[in-house]
Amino acid sequence: MSTIEPWLRAILRCPQCRSELRDDTGPDGAELVCTNAECGLAYRFDDGIPVLLIDEARRPE
Repeated sequence: MSTIEPWLRAILRCPQCRSELRDDTGPDGAELVCTNAECGLAYRFDDGIPVLLIDEARRPE
C-alpha cells in the first residue's frame, strides 16, 4: 500500500461521485477504491501519488 499523509487521506474523495475512498490492492498494485457500490471506480498510484482522473480509473468488474 502507498502511504498518504493522514490529513490528506481524510479529505480525498472520488472525483466521479464524491464518495469516500478505501485502500485496496488491484491487479497492478495499490489503489484507492470508491466506497459507493454504484460507482466503484479504482484509482491507481503512480510513484506514490494517487491518480484521481476519472478517464484513467479502473472500472469495477
